[in-house]
Amino acid sequence: MPWGFEEGRVYNRRREIHGRYGGQQRGGIITPADHALVICISGEEGEQHGYSDRMRADGVFEYFGQGQVGDMQMLRGNKHIRDHAENGKDLLVFRNTADGLRFVGQYFYEADHIERAPDREGAMRDAIVFELRHIDAILASENEHANAPRPDEAPDLAELRRRALDAASAVPKQKKQTGSVFERAKAVREYVLARSKGRCEDCGEPAPFATSAGQPFLEAHHVRRLTDGGPDDPRFVIAICPNCHRRAHFGADAADCNARMLGFLKLIEKL
Repeated sequence: MPWGFEEGRVYNRRREIHGRYGGQQRGGIITPADHALVICISGEEGEQHGYSDRMRADGVFEYFGQGQVGDMQMLRGNKHIRDHAENGKDLLVFRNTADGLRFVGQYFYEADHIERAPDREGAMRDAIVFELRHIDAILASENEHANAPRPDEAPDLAELRRRALDAASAVPKQKKQTGSVFERAKAVREYVLARSKGRCEDCGEPAPFATSAGQPFLEAHHVRRLTDGGPDDPRFVIAICPNCHRRAHFGADAADCNARMLGFLKLIEKL
């Protein structure tokens, strides 16, 4: 549960969000000064002006930015959303309901675009629309097992590492286009799986089974949060078996597991 919030559960804004993390008491974007956190509140306010936040068919959540009158500017809360990964902050989305704030989930900024929409006074203006992707979609993309090239066709490990590092270094200075998050995840996954040579990089056991493509089944795990130092850095991603992966997330010794994995990565990646 990111920051102690459970998806689908309704929380009291004053007590369970501001009381715990602080931040602005008003407005739809909360940026607590003492926590690596950006909170977006999605509500019904925009509908009276002819626009509202919405979920696209491809799983992207479109969130209208901050600014009630005139053209929206990439300042203050809007800038915090765009730069949350660069600033090492997690982005959480809540939905305003009659009972309180329902936690929608942890998201990741992917892109933004401009739409013409009315402001509070009814005048048409440029509105910033953020395109946010649920973090589970990014993690799931890393663990998709597509057909891999035959060994005699595959790039060598050094080349795969170079590609993964190049993909990671393109973020977040370069504003992302739709799909680039998944392309980056794919490059990182290809490298860490090749590095593992078919064995779990934590327990050392062979992958528990082979996929339909004949590849050893291992999963990519981040030993640090995606937003620590930029997303999908291959030097902090490890290939592990499903059992070790669940233990790293849900085990009573999860913190120790991740510390051990980080030590392994520091050794082999020479961090």
